[in-house]
Amino acid sequence: MKKTINKLVLAFFLIVVSLVNAAPPQPQAAPTGSGNGGNGTGAPAPIDMYVYILGIVAIAFIVYFTKKYKSVKA
Repeated sequence: MKKTINKLVLAFFLIVVSLVNAAPPQPQAAPTGSGNGGNGTGAPAPIDMYVYILGIVAIAFIVYFTKKYKSVKA
């Protein structure tokens, strides 16, 4: 019971610290009028198209290895 409470408290503090240390978004700087007018097309990066798939794969790995560990432990 004590180990479970310790893990929950640790996870809570980790989330709180992450939220407190998050920086607010920075405003975009005004263009200076010289140069090539920008440094990109504004198109999403290739990994942006797969964020949801990567999240699902991560959850699947967590479930798989959790079940595998429990079956070995028992």
